[in-house]
Amino acid sequence: MSHTNPHPGQTLRGGAPDLSSRALTLAAGLWVGTTAAGLVVFAGYIAALYAWGLATGDLDRWNAVLPAGHGYVPGDVRGNLALGLHVFAAIAVALCGAIQLIPAVRRRAPRLHRWSGRVFLTLGVGAALSGALIALTRGPVAGPYMAAGNLLDAVLVLIFASIAWRAARRRAIDQHRRWALRAFIVVFGVWYYRLLMMLWFAAQGGPVGHTDAFDGPWDIFLAFAHFLLPLAVLETYFLAQARGGPTGRLAGAALVALAALATVGGTVLAALGMWLPRL
Repeated sequence: MSHTNPHPGQTLRGGAPDLSSRALTLAAGLWVGTTAAGLVVFAGYIAALYAWGLATGDLDRWNAVLPAGHGYVPGDVRGNLALGLHVFAAIAVALCGAIQLIPAVRRRAPRLHRWSGRVFLTLGVGAALSGALIALTRGPVAGPYMAAGNLLDAVLVLIFASIAWRAARRRAIDQHRRWALRAFIVVFGVWYYRLLMMLWFAAQGGPVGHTDAFDGPWDIFLAFAHFLLPLAVLETYFLAQARGGPTGRLAGAALVALAALATVGGTVLAALGMWLPRL
């Protein structure tokens, strides 16, 4: 999300943004900031678990989270390479994604913004393809519904990244920004999945609607909601920013602010309940 100038009808006399425009901009900034911080935490966890295992030669460490047959498998060169690409691309993508969200980088270091964006889109596509390859060759990690959701998510990554890339080459900056943000959401579906899962468990006091086979009602919902729900929030922001009146912008600001709070809560819960105990 970017902090663009208000559209006509969103200003007070003298050109100052009205309350609803300021609220929407503030909420977007909160979501951007909490997302960037959460991605840095997520990248640190992946690096500590997988990169450290590779650096020390302890590849069994890769199996601390993944079920049998989905982590490091001796002799499965293709599968291990796909997993390695997927994991280490995720680290770079998370860090580059965080950089893309920092307004100061766009303003003061446009070259860094452009190159980190190229790396983000390229490796984001690579992570999506390698994830799909892993699911197709090693079987789904979290059941058939999650596999279907992840395959749909991978298709959206390819579509959104392609449109964003072409828009950037045409210097269609506003169009590029919108499609790059859509690509951002679907690239990080795996991250949103963890945040939403932990938030749900905390709200319900346990794994309500979840089964070990990942075929419970919550599992089926989350298999697609982990990327469609954040996309819906983003589209609401776009709509409120472009065509919303004062009431619409305030409603959009409330929804985006709620997404920011959920990002903070989900990141803390995931870090304490999932990531730190596995390191």
